[in-house]
Amino acid sequence: MTTLSIHLRRLLLAIAALTLWTLASTAARAADAPVLLVVGDSISAGYGLAAGEVWVDLLAAKLGASGYRYRVVNASISGDTTAGGRARMPALLKQHRPAIVVVELGGNDALRGGNLVATRGNLDSLVKDAQAAGAKVLIAGMQLPPNYGPVYVRQFNALFGEVAKERNAALVPHVFEGFGDDLSHFQPDRIHPTAATQRKILDNVWPTLVPLLRK
Repeated sequence: MTTLSIHLRRLLLAIAALTLWTLASTAARAADAPVLLVVGDSISAGYGLAAGEVWVDLLAAKLGASGYRYRVVNASISGDTTAGGRARMPALLKQHRPAIVVVELGGNDALRGGNLVATRGNLDSLVKDAQAAGAKVLIAGMQLPPNYGPVYVRQFNALFGEVAKERNAALVPHVFEGFGDDLSHFQPDRIHPTAATQRKILDNVWPTLVPLLRK
């Protein structure tokens, strides 16, 4: 083997070692980053959307671009309810030990005509458990259209704010604020926002989330 070949081989080995070290260092930093956990339903799970299009993915990108070092974990499940989230929350808290929890649940409770006393109790338990685990909580609320009946609508729309006030949690009253009445922002099912509208959801959540973040 020539002297040049030996030097070239050593150089390639050094480059490979540096690459492995960089990858390991990056992975370690990501693992050490505080977790922002999103527990939601199809709105946050990205029903009907391609990978990377849902507002939670846009949030992860914006956090990094804004200098916030968080690892976003999306534990949202299409069709989930506050009862389902309540059942899942203890294991999620134990597994991820989040610094921040965003709760986006309740819409499916209303679609099924659920008992709102139970919905409120479930939401309260979700927030209480997350706070007891040391996490800051943001409640991402929903608002119903008037065709559900005035009493049901009034009670549902109010419960997010009531729980947020009692538990001193951050609140986004309506994640569809500013576009919820415009069907052009929704998929053909008239329930799930389009890919182009995901940025609007993030814009509604971001101002309330920022005070909970740390750099």
